[in-house]
Amino acid sequence: MKKHGILNSEIAKVLADLGHMDQITIGDAGLPVPDGIPKIDLALALSDPPFQKVLALVLGDMIVEKMFLATEIQQKNPTQLVAIQQVAPEIPIDYVSHEEFKKQMAHSKVVIRTGEATPFSNVILQAGVIF
Repeated sequence: MKKHGILNSEIAKVLADLGHMDQITIGDAGLPVPDGIPKIDLALALSDPPFQKVLALVLGDMIVEKMFLATEIQQKNPTQLVAIQQVAPEIPIDYVSHEEFKKQMAHSKVVIRTGEATPFSNVILQAGVIF
């Protein structure tokens, strides 16, 4: 049995398999998942688990060189934006329109669905390297 980090076997495997510049998405309960992209569904109920908790746990196990957020989060969910910036202050953010965000998701190795029920609580994480 694993001793540290994420215990969810699907997420742990995806993170272990990532290479430089590979991407994963963490999304709210309403984010549409593109056809052909695997979905790891963690949602138990609305707001459970929350986006912030899942993001923090993934960031504890993943080297991230950049993240993508929808521009709309700045106006429609500034509280979530502040929470993202607090958990990952050193990670650069590329803002794209929500429509462009959904197109960018097509490059993700997986979408992790949370129970989050606030708008634009979605992030694409791009893997860095440990050396």
